[in-house]
Order: sequence, then C-alpha cells, then structure tokens
Amino acid sequence: MRPDAFTSQARGVVRKTPTGFYAFFPELLPRRLDLPPEVVVLLDEATGAVHRLGGVGRLIPNPHLLIGPHLRLEAVLSSRIEGTKTDVGRLLRFEAGEAPNSDDADDAREVQNYIHAMELGLLRVHDGFPVSIRLFREMHEVLLSGVRGQHRRPGDLRESPVWIGGTSLDNAVFVPPPQDEMRIALDDLERFLHEHDHPLLVQLALAHYQFEVIHPFLDGNGRIGRLLIPLMLMLRGALSQPLLYLSAYFEQYRSQYYDNLLVTSQTGDLMPWLTFFLRGVRRQARDAEERTVRLVELQHDMRSALLEEGRPNSVVRLAEYLFSVPVVSASRVSRILDVTRPTAHSAIEALVERGDLHEVTGKERNRIYEAPRIFDAVYGPVNIPGEDAVPQAQLSLGLDS
Repeated sequence: MRPDAFTSQARGVVRKTPTGFYAFFPELLPRRLDLPPEVVVLLDEATGAVHRLGGVGRLIPNPHLLIGPHLRLEAVLSSRIEGTKTDVGRLLRFEAGEAPNSDDADDAREVQNYIHAMELGLLRVHDGFPVSIRLFREMHEVLLSGVRGQHRRPGDLRESPVWIGGTSLDNAVFVPPPQDEMRIALDDLERFLHEHDHPLLVQLALAHYQFEVIHPFLDGNGRIGRLLIPLMLMLRGALSQPLLYLSAYFEQYRSQYYDNLLVTSQTGDLMPWLTFFLRGVRRQARDAEERTVRLVELQHDMRSALLEEGRPNSVVRLAEYLFSVPVVSASRVSRILDVTRPTAHSAIEALVERGDLHEVTGKERNRIYEAPRIFDAVYGPVNIPGEDAVPQAQLSLGLDS
C-alpha cells in the first residue's frame, strides 16, 4: 500500500501498524456535508425517483409475488461483481430441480445464499430489529454458510488483516483498518445509521462507502454492504417493498464503482462517489418502476384472460405463481399449489397451449418450463429517457446455454 497515493487525511490516514504493514485508519463519518448545487439537483432527482417507485410499490395488488424477480436479479448481479458466473436462467433452473455441473451448482448456491441473507434481513427489519452490526453478522453467516468462503468465518468479524488488490499486505492497493480501529469505525457506523443528519440517500452513500472501507469480514463485504441499501430504504419508509437494488448499475460500471470508492479515501473528496451513487439510485429507481409497471399490467392481462376463458383454478394459481418464479417443473407446481401431479401437468399444458409457458430442456422426463413474457417484462431491456440502459448482456438469462 503506497502512503503517497493518499493525498488527503479528510477521510482517514495511512499509518504503519505495529506489525509492520501500512493500513488505512478511517475518520468517523461526517455529520455535516455541504453539497454543491449540481449534487443537490441530482439528489432531488434521485429522491423523486425513489418516491415514485415507492408509490408504485404500494399499488401492487400482491407485492410478494413480484418481489422475487427483482431480488433474484439483484442476487445474481451482486454475486457476479464478486466473481460468480451464474445468471438468472441457470439460477431458476437450479431452483426448479435441474442438475447443474459442479461449478454452476456452487455459483447457484452462493446466489441462493444471497437471497436467503436478504430475506433474513427483510424479516428482521420488518419485526423491528435495528439495522446493526449484529444484523450484518447474522446475514453474513447465511451468506457464506455451506459455500465457497465458508472457511472465512461466516458471521464473525475478522481478527486478521485483509487487503484489496495486489497479492499481499506489502503490495496491496488498499488495506482496511486493523481490528481495534475496525471496531471503533463499526461502532460509529452503527450510530450513524440511526441518525438523521443527512438526507437518506446521502446517508446511504456515506454508509456504503464506510462499510467497504472498514471491510469487517474476511469475505462477502461487498455483498453485505450492498444489501444495506434496500434494508435502510425500507426501514426508513422510503419503500414499502424491496424493489430498488443497485447491483445492475455497479456491475455495469464496475471499474468506476471500485475507483470511486478508492479515490474517495485517497483524496478525501466525497462528491465524485456521491454523484456516482445518486446517479445509480436515480437510474435503478426509474428502471425498477418501469419493470414493476410492466409486471403488474401483464399480471392483470393474464389473469383477466384466464378468467374469461373459464380456466380451472389451478391454471389461474399457476399463472399467478409464475410472476414470482417464472421457471417451473411439474413436481414443483404440484408441491407449491398442493395438487396432484396430473393436475399440475394439466395446468402446465394449459399455459403451454396459450403460449404462456414453453419447455426448455427438450427432454421427455424431468421437463422444465419457462414463462417468456414474464421474463421479458422483468429482465428485458428498459429504455428510460435521459438514462443509459443496462446492456442486455448484463441481464443474460442463459436459458439457451
């Protein structure tokens, strides 16, 4: 770690530790911040986009059915930033019962753990548990249990140094604070999360930056730090449903994401990171709003058509379920709807006949079906005036791979 690369002490200072390596000792989070006019404008736009998304979320007839697609996309992209290769299609096939190769299975389990960690966080917050270091540790334990990285002490704060970039503490690009300083910074971060000195989005940008600087775990810090954002948005009432995630934006601009975090520590200037973060919130809120509206409209159209056709209740219920998980097998439908296998097959065939489902394995047994229109509504490109669309490659479903 090069001390001369850190030209300001505004966000922290680089010092040599008693064991002989250089590390970054962070300052406490600022409680006052003067924002330049252009950042104030961006903050207003991002806040307005979040409020509009919140309004759409409150109008969803059955929000639990529509949260799953958003959460799975976030889980895939947040995990991909950390090096997994799975995509939404592979994940859904894995969940539907398809046997993947060993590498795909490992990646899919990591993504599933991310989903379970998020669900745990949402449940705890809903039950009144504070967003805290204890909650982060609980989520971290779920995130790393039974997957690659499980030897990195799931749920425990680190008791040894970590580094970012390079191959060792000596040539690392960035070395987070040693344990004693880490705990001081964590205590301050926890207090900061329950204060109201800043606008919420500014507070989240600062908190995410500081969490990544502290790096309290041996592994999984990026994913836990990104999960903090939707949890806080719900805790503070900005959103009633977890519909806003930033990993699509961070994944598309991965180098800028990491560079902005590092440069903030090096120069002490928070504005480039804050600008980057607020642009991401604005775009992803608008993106999520459009996807949610498409899903709600499609859900209404499909349900109305099925009822007009006089389809059996099992078919209508299956169509509803597909908005939560748009890849299914007969055994899964039988279990979820609590119907016999013949009834499950009949419901699937009815939707295949309508074009709402199609079979993707080409097999005679253990067949898997996907809902193409729902996929398009959730994962297809969204064109928003004034915003760059996430490249389609970033949302690759992998259904034909």
